[in-house]
Amino acid sequence: MALPFNAIGASIEPYLLLYIVIHCIKVLGQGELPAMAAVPMLLLKVSAQVRFTCCRVVRKLESYGFRNCSKLHHVDRHSLSPTAAGGGSSHGGDGQALVCDFEGALLSTSCTFPYFMLVAFEGGGPLRALLLLLLWPLLWALSRVRRESTMRAMAFVTFCGLSAGAVDLVRRAVLSKFYLENLRLQPCEMLAACTGRRVVVTAMPRPMVEGFLREYLGVSEVVAPELQVAEGRSRFTGFLSVFSRQKALEELFRESKADVAVLSPCNSHDHLLATFSKEIYVVNEEGAATALPRDKYTKPLVFHDGRLAFFPTPCATLAFFLWVPIAVPLAISRILIGTVLPYDLALLVGASAGIRFRLGGQLPAARKGVLFACNHRTLLDPVVLSAALRRPVPAVTYGLSRVSEMIAPVRTVRLARDRVRDAATIRRMLAKGELAMCPEGTTCREPYLLRFSPLFAEVADDIVPVAVETRVGTLHGTTASGRKWFDPVSFLMDPAPVYEIHVLTPMLPAGGRSPAEVANAVQRRIAEVLGFECTGLTRREKYLLLAGNDGGDGRR
Repeated sequence: MALPFNAIGASIEPYLLLYIVIHCIKVLGQGELPAMAAVPMLLLKVSAQVRFTCCRVVRKLESYGFRNCSKLHHVDRHSLSPTAAGGGSSHGGDGQALVCDFEGALLSTSCTFPYFMLVAFEGGGPLRALLLLLLWPLLWALSRVRRESTMRAMAFVTFCGLSAGAVDLVRRAVLSKFYLENLRLQPCEMLAACTGRRVVVTAMPRPMVEGFLREYLGVSEVVAPELQVAEGRSRFTGFLSVFSRQKALEELFRESKADVAVLSPCNSHDHLLATFSKEIYVVNEEGAATALPRDKYTKPLVFHDGRLAFFPTPCATLAFFLWVPIAVPLAISRILIGTVLPYDLALLVGASAGIRFRLGGQLPAARKGVLFACNHRTLLDPVVLSAALRRPVPAVTYGLSRVSEMIAPVRTVRLARDRVRDAATIRRMLAKGELAMCPEGTTCREPYLLRFSPLFAEVADDIVPVAVETRVGTLHGTTASGRKWFDPVSFLMDPAPVYEIHVLTPMLPAGGRSPAEVANAVQRRIAEVLGFECTGLTRREKYLLLAGNDGGDGRR
């Protein structure tokens, strides 16, 4: 067994430096030698003493490690590379059991702070997230001594007082996306090739990981610490139950052993999983550099929620909180630019304020009866379309907050979700002029298009498809479970949001096609331009997954 000497040296380096400084001050204070002559000799003396002491310590640690290894059964040890993870019968094949680390093996990072930050921010709010960030230096120092204590401290700050339902919603709507984006390809291939028991070991609390591992990776057992729940209430206390990975693995395997174990490079010296496995694979640098591509997800990631658009590492989270005092007045000024200035001037001033507009296609002249059918990315779609056309285009919506209605620079008309009444409303608006409509009925962040309602094809003959795409790096401008009045503000708080509008050529007359066929044709044309994938999913399915309701009222 090779001890991590570099890690040992890095951990004692600050203490070594502090020891040298204190010893120098002590000797100089006693006046043993003149100050100028004492320093070089003193440094040599201290360095020799420290080197001799460290060598003795390392030899003891090394001998201790080898003695422990001699007590273990023999295991075959391999480096996990793309060829080794090809899914052969010897690597988690038919009937074999596989045990795997989650942090650092399946996930590309062993740092769990970003995932706790996501739960704290999305489930507990910005103040809880700020508290967790302020405690990070203390948590980092504590992790150098005892990692388990760090996990307990982060769990208490993150989960104390949160309801079990809120945590499950965050896990389902927010954490799943970030887990998928940080999975490693080769360990996931080995896990998928295993047809026997799939066991994943993690240090994160069970409510954060179990649902994802079972739903997306088909894991059969999860070894994870439990969160305590207050008696008579479905709220977490923040305390982790007493947990022993060794006892949990002993209960799972009893007299048997796993055929294959996949370890993180950080835990490659860990004897525990070696005790319960016959063969060990350690993720190497080549495996660590390959992320799981989107087309290899076991199920497509179409819907996700949450405000944060970035992976909240400590540095990224600190930068975000430092940006917020600047972002709020910036967003207000951008709103004023769009509501007060003429369209030509608004585009110019908005671009100077950091908003990047990209307009494409041929802009049609104004005429009555034209319906612009847009895919839906944010509530600002009709506003940006009006700016692109250099004229106000009214819009119909399925749900809009009162705040958004008040600040909207274009007229908005609310639909009643009644097919007959809504059709009459749209016909009345088209008789007066142009109209913008989003047939999806709700927004979608990922490169997918939801089912287009055929209602617009039933009432309009002159249909102009419009492809819309947005990009942000700080906060998402949409939400399913949050406050919708904040959607435009959060989008405009981004340092450099991108809005792309492609006005396509008008659709040909229906020519005997049904409204559903026309709606599908519009969906396909927009998907081809954007490079998106068409789906048959609806607004109801989105809200059931992300908010636990059918999305009947989005006017918060």
